[in-house]
Amino acid sequence: MTDSSDFYCLHSEMCKTLANEKRQRILDALRDGELTVSDIQARTGIAQATLSQHLGIMRSKGMLISRRDGAHVHYFLSNAKILQAFDLISEVLAEQMDVRKEAIDSALGER
Repeated sequence: MTDSSDFYCLHSEMCKTLANEKRQRILDALRDGELTVSDIQARTGIAQATLSQHLGIMRSKGMLISRRDGAHVHYFLSNAKILQAFDLISEVLAEQMDVRKEAIDSALGER
């Protein structure tokens, strides 16, 4: 195992990579498997140039793998656990939003 400071640095870099709304949309688009760049663009609405930048970042951080098939480049997740981590964070966020909504509804009901 690497030095704990190295591990936490790598962990932080992966979290930073996920801490971007466009990259989260890309991750969600790839949920069901491999897609071409055009397919990802159609599903996310991210402009082609911007999409290419984000795909490159995600690939360089080891989150995505790409393969070329003629003129098309296909992308897929390097590890399904990346999506599991994303989904866990989403679940925590949804739960927090529910708790806040209940508190607001309760406060408004007391008036």
